Amino acid sequence: MTDASAPITQDVLTIPRKLPEGGKINLVGLTREQLRDTLIAAGTPEKQAKMRVGQIWQWIYHWGVRDFMVMTNLAKDYRALLDEKFEIAVPEIVSKQVSMDGTRKYLLRIAGGHEVEAVYIPEENRGTLCISSQVGCTLTCSFCHTGTQKLVRNLTAAEIVGQVMVARDDLGEWPEQGAPKDETRLVSNVVLMGMGEPLYNFDNVRDAMKVVMDGEGLTISRRRITLSTSGVVPEIAKTAAEIGCLLAISFHATTDEVRDKLVPVNKKWNIETLLNTLRDYPRLSNSERITFEYVMLKDVNDTDADAKRLVKLIRGIPAKINLIPFNEWPGAPYQRSDWERIESFADIIYKAGYASPIRTPRGEDIMAACGQLKSATERARKSRAQIEAEAGL
Repeated sequence: MTDASAPITQDVLTIPRKLPEGGKINLVGLTREQLRDTLIAAGTPEKQAKMRVGQIWQWIYHWGVRDFMVMTNLAKDYRALLDEKFEIAVPEIVSKQVSMDGTRKYLLRIAGGHEVEAVYIPEENRGTLCISSQVGCTLTCSFCHTGTQKLVRNLTAAEIVGQVMVARDDLGEWPEQGAPKDETRLVSNVVLMGMGEPLYNFDNVRDAMKVVMDGEGLTISRRRITLSTSGVVPEIAKTAAEIGCLLAISFHATTDEVRDKLVPVNKKWNIETLLNTLRDYPRLSNSERITFEYVMLKDVNDTDADAKRLVKLIRGIPAKINLIPFNEWPGAPYQRSDWERIESFADIIYKAGYASPIRTPRGEDIMAACGQLKSATERARKSRAQIEAEAGL
């Protein structure tokens, strides 16, 4: 940061999007309770509402239907009512890039003309979709490309769920009526690791995940959803209680001095405060362990002493440590640690009894790797000197 009085985060700007008045209501992203209330308000008899919710839910989230007229188990006049009052709207794909390794990066346009990015990473036994929760980011992490783009607004629950639906569209993953059931899941895992800090958009993220986890639609289990946070301490217990998904922490440093620069939210909730809160998470959420994400930055946080400190800090927390080779971007004020240094760091952690996988960089050739997401239209054109000055380097 340039001075001590500068804001640590831009959370004062996390304004919700004001929905246009008089337009059709988008049914995507509404929880079952919200959908029921919305249908009743539009004239659905209360006694029929639960059944109608189930029917519409299955059409939207199991079959991937966007046209009410296709919902053949609903009466024609009821379909006409739905078509008059509601829409089934998802973000628009502006562009799609496919990496040499099969990674797909989508630039998606949402209401207001804003753009966000989502990334699909195919692997041998699963497919992970990395989705965004904000346009830009509340935080200003100095190693992250997204963090150099100021926050524009929070995404709605519809825009978060819509990213999953758009990826399934592109992958042709909706089941065909009458066809044999196919158990293969192309989008089997969801990670909230795209643009934004999910816990600064808690309500929309929670509602979106309720939709994604629902067993009669998208059916992605809470154990296959990972929410990544930089450490917004007050919302962590709420995440355990109201979402219950797996948790990943953008940790990246073993001293407050270094973490203050890399992850400025540390100035609000330091390492000790964060770790004390995390000790309860696996029990509260009934999840197995917490993932600590640690980006490897040359001569910044990659010494043997850092590795030993890291092991000491997380002692007593069921955990795995994901080591992330830094993904460079234009103007980045850091370099990736040497491979031998990363392996030495991983070895210390492994010998202390923790899983310490080194994440294979994916989609680097299309700027889709971890920390590289940044939508083209919102991109701030900053020089390396400006970024270093803002990061206090």
